[in-house]
Amino acid sequence: MAARSLPQVQKLTVDEGSAGQRLDNYLIRVLKGVPKTHVYRVIRSGEVRVNKGRAQADTRIELGDVVRIPPVRVADKPLNNAPAREFPIVFEDDHLIAIDKPAGVAVHGGSGVSSGVIEQLRQARPEAKFLELVHRLDKETSGLLLIAKKRSALTALQEQFRGRETGKTYAALVIGRWPPNLKVIDEALHKYLDAAGERRVRIVDAQDDNARRSITLVKVAKAYAAFSLLDVTIKTGRTHQIRVHLQGREHPIVGDEKYGDFALNKALSRGDKVEGCLPGTRFARMFLHARRLRFTHPASGEAIELAAALPAECEALLSTLIP
Repeated sequence: MAARSLPQVQKLTVDEGSAGQRLDNYLIRVLKGVPKTHVYRVIRSGEVRVNKGRAQADTRIELGDVVRIPPVRVADKPLNNAPAREFPIVFEDDHLIAIDKPAGVAVHGGSGVSSGVIEQLRQARPEAKFLELVHRLDKETSGLLLIAKKRSALTALQEQFRGRETGKTYAALVIGRWPPNLKVIDEALHKYLDAAGERRVRIVDAQDDNARRSITLVKVAKAYAAFSLLDVTIKTGRTHQIRVHLQGREHPIVGDEKYGDFALNKALSRGDKVEGCLPGTRFARMFLHARRLRFTHPASGEAIELAAALPAECEALLSTLIP
């Protein structure tokens, strides 16, 4: 058996794709397989140098900087064995990609997920120097997802998202008849871990120490006998915001395994009889789809509006609903 080579000092020159990034984020990306705690430890020790000088975790690296990384042992099997996969492209140019993400695919690996959209896309495009998620969608949510192809595009687009300068509209099918006059939900949310260690979100009083103001706009697109198809626009991008806000008004999203009606979801997945559906109706995912996205192009300044049609399984479910 060949002897394992010892870790060596690395000296990396910052390219265009990494310029402007924080040092800690840069190291986490290039040192795949090294725990984040160890990355921060070597930064604090002063062993990481930028242009021969000590640097902090929040140091911004620039094009042409030389980063010295001390000998660090990388795990034998870093998380870079993702299957290569392309996704339906809605828009692409030299600065960004917009894909139509299928339901059931995580946007990135971690927390028990071996690989997600970004890892699979990087494997499918080995020539790409830079690919990073601009924002995120829940694993169970389908629809429009932006990926930046340049650091400058990433920072510009993320600034738009933080400044609420983008328009994100989702299609959501909920249980029951949504009140047409209920158009704005302005309720604070709090993210926490439940007893099983699962990430969850709940509505809290606005004065709660952990409260984060969250605003959701709702419009009824079509009413059915026992369901409502909604157009939902979020003004804030909190974790599980739409799912929790709609469930909080006692109209959970169809197929939501975390905040939904578990008995109805189970019946639909089996094809059992469900009130308001034709016999034999079967549906086994969450009905939440990012259908429209509006933003300003990070390079040209042009107003871009993208759309992704409802997936076939969602259209099929709607066709079985009783008016």
